[in-house]
Amino acid sequence: MQFKLLFYAILPGLAATNHGIFHRALSLRQETTVTSSFDASNATLAEFNSHAREVALSRIGNSTKCTKNNVRVRKLFESLTSDEKIAYTDALKCLMDLPAKTPSDLAPGAKSRYDDWVVTHINQTETIHLNANFLGWHRWYIWEMEQALRNDCGYTGPFPYWDWSKTEKETFEKSEVFDGSATSLSGNGAPLNYTDSDVIVGTNMYMLVLPHGSGGGCVTSGPFANITVNLGPVGLALIGNKTDTSGEGYKYNPRCLKRDLSSEILHRYVNETSVLTLIRENSDIWTFQTVMSGAWGTREIGIHPGAHHSLGGDPGRDFWVSPGEPAFWAHHTNIDRVWWMWQMLDPDVRAANVSTAVNGPITMYDLYEPHQSATIFDLQNLGYVTEGKEVALGELMSTTEGMFCYVYE
Repeated sequence: MQFKLLFYAILPGLAATNHGIFHRALSLRQETTVTSSFDASNATLAEFNSHAREVALSRIGNSTKCTKNNVRVRKLFESLTSDEKIAYTDALKCLMDLPAKTPSDLAPGAKSRYDDWVVTHINQTETIHLNANFLGWHRWYIWEMEQALRNDCGYTGPFPYWDWSKTEKETFEKSEVFDGSATSLSGNGAPLNYTDSDVIVGTNMYMLVLPHGSGGGCVTSGPFANITVNLGPVGLALIGNKTDTSGEGYKYNPRCLKRDLSSEILHRYVNETSVLTLIRENSDIWTFQTVMSGAWGTREIGIHPGAHHSLGGDPGRDFWVSPGEPAFWAHHTNIDRVWWMWQMLDPDVRAANVSTAVNGPITMYDLYEPHQSATIFDLQNLGYVTEGKEVALGELMSTTEGMFCYVYE
């Protein structure tokens, strides 16, 4: 299927879908309404974050679970101490050494506890992207990863996010997040002999061409240089308009982690202006998350797929298997932060357990059965990550209520 090529920015035939309730919001480009004198029209990302934190903390009540004294603070990866950075990557590798909970007859390729997250993402991809579940489901998904790092692998530091707009300004080559040192998320893949014509091509009514990066081969430096990717590929975008699906069926397919870091993709799709425009100009949840992931019929792939593609490689450029890339977690934690900043501009409408916080179909662009709108009561699950636990979508809207208790710095 064509949508395996460039994540979901190039799903074919979307113009033919006839579910206007889900697409009407795309025409709404009005200025967002803020809850105070905060001036969103001139604010920087740092100011959006400070405002969101102030609002979020002010809304913490007398809950016995989440208080101003025990709320966790997620931080920029670069702001962690050297010891915290090493402890974080060590904890991720610890999960890669623990046994899987997914039964081997269901997923022969799941060899580690870390792989349980990869299997769940593969299994649910078509019901957790480009639909109403996307942001809430992933909020829970990365939160469970944080709990596993803490409870199973002893991590005690802040849960970090990767601010792609900062890396875009610096370039990958100068970013300490990807410099290949012991305190990084590892570096680039070994360089391949690309030519100028080596590009990834897809169509979404328009032709989209993504450039290759400066690597492409196995990662050779940093904490993840010797890890093994066990699952996939399922829909790996390759040079020359090709897709590798050789790992379908949860097969065991051990191979190295590959990267093809592209500052050019970051500069084009994941710059600070892109993030600020997303937050400022999309006032309802369906428009916000659709633009974040690349509205069909445009030349934009959105900040979410854009950051994935900037990492490139295998499994970073695989729609299904992307959590096998260790930078996935810091990337999606920043996706959650951007959503949180947007929510805190109008929290009663965007973050409370109300109908306006959720909108859209329950499958990817409503392409699959059942064709119905999501509600806050729809139950979400994470497969063997949580071994059968289910949570209503509405319970995943706030970072300081229900099971969650965190803000961003």
